[in-house]
Amino acid sequence: MGSNDKLVLYTNHRCPWAHRAHIALSELGIPFEEEIIDLDTPRTEAYLKVNPRGLVPSLRFNDEIITESGIVSQFLADAYPSHLLPPSNTVDGALRRARVAFFVDTFFTKFQSHLGKFVFAKTDADANAGVEAAVAGLVKEVEPLLKDAKPFFGGAEKLTLAEVLTGSFAIRIVSFLKAGLYPASLGEAISTKAPNFDKWVHEVAKHPSVTSIYQEDVVVKFTKARLASNRAS
Repeated sequence: MGSNDKLVLYTNHRCPWAHRAHIALSELGIPFEEEIIDLDTPRTEAYLKVNPRGLVPSLRFNDEIITESGIVSQFLADAYPSHLLPPSNTVDGALRRARVAFFVDTFFTKFQSHLGKFVFAKTDADANAGVEAAVAGLVKEVEPLLKDAKPFFGGAEKLTLAEVLTGSFAIRIVSFLKAGLYPASLGEAISTKAPNFDKWVHEVAKHPSVTSIYQEDVVVKFTKARLASNRAS
């Protein structure tokens, strides 16, 4: 892409999905403008003129609007070739992309989605069931995919698209365990039953591109309030 491309990211630093785009942009070193969208109020008329669906994050690339965090991140990795992802015009490149896509899908469907159930659980029993399911999925499905992590996906020395798409959730896992938002049993299971993941998640969570916009105190405070509200309702 050209050096005169204009990129505007409509974002909110509290949102883990928007965080993905920030990780990609940081790794690629692309200049961009940022507009913060308030997630706690209705979208403004001005923003809806730009993006009628009102989604966050969204990326304005020159005169095009690209929405959905995974699509935004994939577009950036494709548009600006780098260490994040190899081109798909070779068999090796296509296979590498397939492995990254499979890892990301497995991370979310077998592990992270169950942690989400924990956050939204109404009872302790439901919360515990979410954590147990997350641990089972982590050990069986995710851990084997990180056997070559040194420290990033597939033995990479730099972040890949796998970390772009999962890093905002990885840093929250570390933060929430430290803050006691997730039960200690989850942390113990990660360290004892999933050592590859344990190494990977801590390496990702301290990477500058992942920490750059992350306000731990703000995110933890918001999540504590959300947990309390869900259990009280």
